[in-house]
Amino acid sequence: MRPTLQPGDGLLAVRCGAPKTGQLRVFPDPLKSSRYLIKRVGNVRPLQDGTIFEAVSDNAGAPGVTDSRQFGWVPAARSYRVLWTVRTGPRGEG
Repeated sequence: MRPTLQPGDGLLAVRCGAPKTGQLRVFPDPLKSSRYLIKRVGNVRPLQDGTIFEAVSDNAGAPGVTDSRQFGWVPAARSYRVLWTVRTGPRGEG
């Protein structure tokens, strides 16, 4: 999620509310269940059995980026809303 987040940055995320375009959300990686992804919400689509959203990378052209272009839309019920981020210093210093 560079440039929004850098390696070592911290965040607080809670399971609450419906996704809104532009929000940061955390959710299990649909392609690798052992990790979580942090992505920006693109489009949101309400469905009969819940809401799904498009997970968009801030730097879509970076090598190795994965987002909804690879794994499709994400169920909102499995995601957490990012409420707060903490930027670390240049060498991991707070």
